[in-house]
Formats: sequence, structure tokens, C-alpha cells
Amino acid sequence: MDSTDAGSFWEANAETWTRHARAGYDLYRDALNTPVFLASLPPIAGLDGLDIGCGEGGNTRKLAQAGARMTAIDIAPTFLRHAREEEAREPLGIRYQAGDGTALPFADASFDFATAFMSLMDMPRPDRAVSEAARVIRPGGFLQFSILHPCFTPPYRKVLREEDGTVRAVEVGRYFDGIDGEIESWRFGAAPPEVKASVEPFRVPRFHRTLSEWVALIVAAGLVIEHMAEPRVDAATAQAQPYLADTRVAPLFLHVRARKPG
Repeated sequence: MDSTDAGSFWEANAETWTRHARAGYDLYRDALNTPVFLASLPPIAGLDGLDIGCGEGGNTRKLAQAGARMTAIDIAPTFLRHAREEEAREPLGIRYQAGDGTALPFADASFDFATAFMSLMDMPRPDRAVSEAARVIRPGGFLQFSILHPCFTPPYRKVLREEDGTVRAVEVGRYFDGIDGEIESWRFGAAPPEVKASVEPFRVPRFHRTLSEWVALIVAAGLVIEHMAEPRVDAATAQAQPYLADTRVAPLFLHVRARKPG
């Protein structure tokens, strides 16, 4: 599967994805993943940033609100349309353009930093995506990204619960399967049942790599890892939102920040 093929799946998802994400159904993102990601960012006010695989622009806007001068790319036209409409409604100076994360349309050393919120594991050749991000970052700059945790969210993951709903364990498998474009079908689990029933599930291509493979491709791109995180909710949040309680047993996400030597 190449980038054009992968992009066609995301274009097919984009309309429903945008509507459901903005309705608050992406609870893992809103209550855990994005807040932890933003809290661990170095200061970005006044810096030139690139958001790779920006989707409908929700996280890009948070970066701009933190003071960064943001450019953002996505491969799906419908995502870009929604992002630009929101920028027109409430301008933050964000420049959105079509682009492939594995072949960035920018000159070398164009940005002070780059982010990729949950996008790199959905791109063919994630090694190229990381090396392209490294290419367009200025010396001393950084790439910070989040992905599904390679160890605890491989192609097979199942949350095991007790009869009362308490999470007992997370069952994983197929960790060493180097999948390239295998299609997963799912919906946002926090969406009400009637909403889930009213739409077709998302169909998402995955490009799974092991943890050691991710480290190797970061190193091969000439970057130096300086921060890693495995977000989990606290006990109070898990009690209030049992849907998120699995992250207290095993992480769903992995965050990495890697810097380009300057």
C-alpha cells in the first residue's frame, strides 16, 4: 500500500471522523492523549511549527494557541476543508496545505519543531516519515509524536474485564507481525449506541512496527531521543470514566520527543 492508497481510506473516514471527534466521542484523545502530549512539550511560543497529519486541525489549533506559528499538512482533502473552515471562523494564523508525511513539500530546515499526533503509524514507510520530519527541522529543533503503543497496542488487543466491569488485564498478540496496510474497522467507543449504529465504521490502514524498530528508525534519521511517556489516567478519572480504565493496566499510547543535534 502506498500513500495514495492510505490517503483514500482517510478521505473516506474524514467527514464522520470530524463530526464525531468534535462532538467529544474521541475520549481517549480529549481526556488523556492530547493533554499529556501538550503538557510535555517544550516552550513553543514564537517558534515555527509543522503539524504532520493534522486531520481536522483540533490539535494544531492548540499548538497555535500556545503561541507557535503553525503550518499543518494532511493527505485528506475533507480534513483540510474542515480545518480551513475553522481557521476562517476563528483565525489563528495557521497555514493548512495538502501533503504526504513521507514526502514533505518543504525545504530543509524550514521549522523549529514538528509534531505528529497519532499519525505516523498510519503512514506507509514510517521510517521515511520520521526522516522527512528530521530533514525539515532546523538543527537544535525537535520532533514530538504520539503513536499507538507498539508493545501494548499491536495488531491484536483485547481488554479483559471482571463481571463488575473492572479491568483485569489487557491481552495482546501479533507483536512481531510487521503489518503494512492491514485494515482495521472500528468506531469511537465513547459514542452513544445510536450514533454508532447510524454510521459505517472507520476503516484504517495500520503500519505496525515493534518498539525496537521505532527506536532504530529514529536513530537512523539522525535524531536523539530525549523524552518518552506512556500516558495513563489517574484513579479518579478511571472511576468517573470506566471506558478509559484500561490505560491504568497497560498503556494505549506512546509519546516520543527526539531532537536534531544542533
